[in-house]
Amino acid sequence: MIVMSESIQEVTLLAFDFGTKRIGVAVGNTLVRIAHPLITIDTEVTEKRFMTIAQLLDTWKPNLLLVGLPMHSDGTPHELTRLCQRFARRLQGRFGVDVVLCDERYTSKTASVALREAGITGRNQKAMLDQVAAQHILQSYLDEQYVIARR
Repeated sequence: MIVMSESIQEVTLLAFDFGTKRIGVAVGNTLVRIAHPLITIDTEVTEKRFMTIAQLLDTWKPNLLLVGLPMHSDGTPHELTRLCQRFARRLQGRFGVDVVLCDERYTSKTASVALREAGITGRNQKAMLDQVAAQHILQSYLDEQYVIARR
């Protein structure tokens, strides 16, 4: 018989790869520690974006939201850094769910490589790239939290 000495609390998370044209969304939880691409919100209309996000929150009932924070490779702010911070504040203000900003350097590149390895290339990547980038943001967070918890 195996007895677990510590209980595992399941927390559902949604991650967002914010962009001015599209927002990629991924879902995961702390129990299985695997992120999955979910949807790309393909509109620039703010109210439509937040209506879709409200539906996602209602469906998935996340305990925590992650927003990718773009930075240059040297850690200095990117052109989108301020917009992502504003998006994170708006998420928390509108929905009352805690939001964590996560380093998203290279996630679009790694997402593109993963899609290419899956046989999805060129323009065919456009519809999925942002949600796979959100998946990479979320998976990095889950992996990091696991390492911290194991120390």
